[in-house]
Amino acid sequence: MKLLRVGTVGAERPALLDESGVLRDLSGLVPDIDGALLADDGQLARIRAAAASGELPALDAAGLRTGPPVARIGKVVCIGLNYHDHARETGAATPEEPIIFMKAPDTVVGPDDTVLVPRGSVKTDWEVELAVVIGRTARYLESDEQALAAVAGYAVAHDVSERAFQIERGGQWDKGKNCETFNPLGPWLVTADEVPDPQALGVRLWVNGELKQNGTTAEQIFPVAEVVRYVSQFMTLYPGDVINTGTPAGVAMGQPEPKPYLRAGDVVELEIDGLGRQRQSLKGA
Repeated sequence: MKLLRVGTVGAERPALLDESGVLRDLSGLVPDIDGALLADDGQLARIRAAAASGELPALDAAGLRTGPPVARIGKVVCIGLNYHDHARETGAATPEEPIIFMKAPDTVVGPDDTVLVPRGSVKTDWEVELAVVIGRTARYLESDEQALAAVAGYAVAHDVSERAFQIERGGQWDKGKNCETFNPLGPWLVTADEVPDPQALGVRLWVNGELKQNGTTAEQIFPVAEVVRYVSQFMTLYPGDVINTGTPAGVAMGQPEPKPYLRAGDVVELEIDGLGRQRQSLKGA
């Protein structure tokens, strides 16, 4: 299933994109798409049955904003340097274990919402990423099978980063990762049954129409199952939590000087096979 949330900020309603591309209203069936829903097999089964029966009312998608596909996200866990080609382009050694950092849930915005370039920024960068959405409480998982069983689905994430704040201002990476609007998510949460192999997805990003990133999740140093299993050793994952699993080569930081960092007025578009497409215009904060 392709689950999404549509409407104005703070007033999104749950919806489903059916197999023919028609947007269907779920608000008469479930209150929202959040961790509680994703952990409830019965509710998900009701949605599947209603979708199959054709009883869900259609929504007019014209002019309708798409919000983040998951409400009330508990935490956003991110994996750094998780693609072989990205590590090579930045001159970094291949990590021996996943690099973990966090983004605040309030960085999450809709897939087509405006992204704000922070005040004083000179190195705002793009990063298209496969996001994993958790559907079962996960702690101390022992196997890849257990890890994948904890995954509710997948989405496109844009891990926007300010490199000067991240690397040149001391401390950890938080200052360069948690600026407002720095995690567009969606358009859809695609349930795990529709993504048989998360390591076989094409990942692409354009800036002002120019292709910048064109990779595949097959390049991940630590695949999805290993990432979920590993993270569960250090923190409990709850339904509705999100893991951004890293970005392939092609970021601005890895390009020759002068590096083409983002500025107000730029337009970024990104997509992952089967998971939909995002488009953001940038403006100053």
